[in-house]
Amino acid sequence: MQVEGFFEGLGEALGRVIRFVVDMLSGALSAVADAIDDFLHGLANAIGMDSSIFSILLLIVGLLFLYNGVRALLRRSIIGGVIWLLLGLMVMGWLIR
Repeated sequence: MQVEGFFEGLGEALGRVIRFVVDMLSGALSAVADAIDDFLHGLANAIGMDSSIFSILLLIVGLLFLYNGVRALLRRSIIGGVIWLLLGLMVMGWLIR
């Protein structure tokens, strides 16, 4: 009878430790998710675009186009640089209100 009480107490203690770890991880990940969400909403509001995932992905694509255009111009590839810059400006123009 006494052995059953020991294992029951040990199980409760282990369960409390697991519950504590899960609650801590849940709180930390929730705080990180809220921070990322607030950052993306602030970025979208400052630029003047919607804060949907599609808009954020298009913003990344537009910035990559602009980056490729600047790199092409630095390599003295004028035509390629102008094309990349125009594509980037078109994408960024669609996003910004």
